[in-house]
Order: sequence, then C-alpha cells, then structure tokens
Amino acid sequence: MGLKKGDIIDEYKRFPGSCGLVVKVMSGGDGFTKIVCCGHELTREDVVSAPIKQHGRKMGQKGVGFIIDEKKSHPSSCGLRLMIMDGGQGLEHMECCGHSLTLADEKPLLDLGFGTMRKKDDAGEEEQDVAGGPSGNA
Repeated sequence: MGLKKGDIIDEYKRFPGSCGLVVKVMSGGDGFTKIVCCGHELTREDVVSAPIKQHGRKMGQKGVGFIIDEKKSHPSSCGLRLMIMDGGQGLEHMECCGHSLTLADEKPLLDLGFGTMRKKDDAGEEEQDVAGGPSGNA
C-alpha cells in the first residue's frame, strides 16, 4: 500500500537514535516502497499523525523545506512529491514506482507555482490580491 497526500513519515517512530528525518507527502505516493535514511528502511509503518516532539534532529546539507519530486526525472510515474520537514542528515534515497529518488530530484519551490501570486488579466493589467478581511491602518 502506498502513501497519500498529508501523510507524515518520522524516522524517530522506530529509530530514535537516528538523524530524525521527517517528510510530508505533498502529492502522489501510490507506488511508494521505502525511504532509506541512516541505513534504516522507512516504510508505511513509519507514518505518524504529527511529527514526534524530540530534540536532537540532525539536518542534512540542504536543510529543511526542500521538495523531492518524482515527476522531475520520471514523468510517467505516480508523481510522489515529498517535503523534507526536519532532520535528513543520513538521507540516502527513496524508492517509488521502481525508481530511486535522490537529492538530484529536488524541485525548486518557485517551480511549483508559489512565485506567481499576482497574475495578469486579459487586458494585460495586474490583478491585485484581495484581502480576506478588514484592511488599513489601525
């Protein structure tokens, strides 16, 4: 059985002496097999409802917040997209749909559409963001 959007995998669930990798599924995941980190195999068994609160997580060279996207190298895959939320110093690779994903499959955040908050309308003028509540000086 694969993963679904919103699932969180925490290495501390079964391996408390590890680097403490925490990943969150952003999309895809039907073909997920495992994540290999610190020599441990993290599977569906390591899914938690929220990250385990424990100090001592060791961040990898890229830090946190970066996204591994299966579609970057394998367009015909299930499209697993994971965000590294914490830890990750011992991250080796992830396996999904028979593919091995590494840090080379990182996708920049701005490529996911977060850099285009304002768009142009048909007349070529920029649409302004509309506030969801009261605005102005207090």
